[in-house]
Amino acid sequence: MTEITPAQPHPAVLELAKAKAALAAGLTIAQGARLQGVTDEELTADATAFAAELNAGTPTAPATLVGGSQGPDVGNATGVAAGASLYRDRYGIVDGERPARTSRSPLTENTYTMNGRW
Repeated sequence: MTEITPAQPHPAVLELAKAKAALAAGLTIAQGARLQGVTDEELTADATAFAAELNAGTPTAPATLVGGSQGPDVGNATGVAAGASLYRDRYGIVDGERPARTSRSPLTENTYTMNGRW
């Protein structure tokens, strides 16, 4: 087991210092684990240099993956009320009541007869 010298901080303290320096420079905690140095000044300098290499100082907006006003059927309307109105229009809901069903489930209709020898 290695002994901790006064010049070398405790591993938990060093890990916390790396995390603080990384977050201050705009890096993630995982990226901060790669920082080199023992003192706060060394870690901050390394984090700043690492962030400059990764261009982490100017984060880009994340790409929208789902939701939002996308697609031709949405139009310019936004918000919950616009979505509810579109739903009512699509499914024919008037005054909160759905239209009567026009067809039944094919699984519930008995369209055959048994021609067996009973």
